[in-house]
Amino acid sequence: MTEASIHKTKLNEITNWGIRAAIGVIFIVQGSGKFGPGFVTMLENIGLPPEMQIPIALAELISGILLITGVLTRISASLISIIMLGAIFHVKHAANLTGNGGYALDLILLAGALVIITTGPGRLSLAHIIKKLPRYLH
Repeated sequence: MTEASIHKTKLNEITNWGIRAAIGVIFIVQGSGKFGPGFVTMLENIGLPPEMQIPIALAELISGILLITGVLTRISASLISIIMLGAIFHVKHAANLTGNGGYALDLILLAGALVIITTGPGRLSLAHIIKKLPRYLH
């Protein structure tokens, strides 16, 4: 019986870092764009208080940075998962998978964050290099 095994190989570690980096960059860009006044208007239109602007923007920005560096990746990916669930169900009302107002990209980002939660940061991360953080904080 043939078996494909890439677990604990360099390809697996590079792929893990690639997923973390791609999602991290997306959230750094999205989070930094949410500091403007347009995001406050959007929050008010969907029924959220404008005071949520800073926590949401910081959660996205800081989580993106932590994902790329590989520190507190599971916690960061969990925050991203919560944000994506909010985007899918509260903002877009899970109405259209594709098209105008579709949540396809949000669903892909949610799936990527769930992969990061289950796999952890991998060897290409500061958490692995430092080795002083408890494993549950990786």
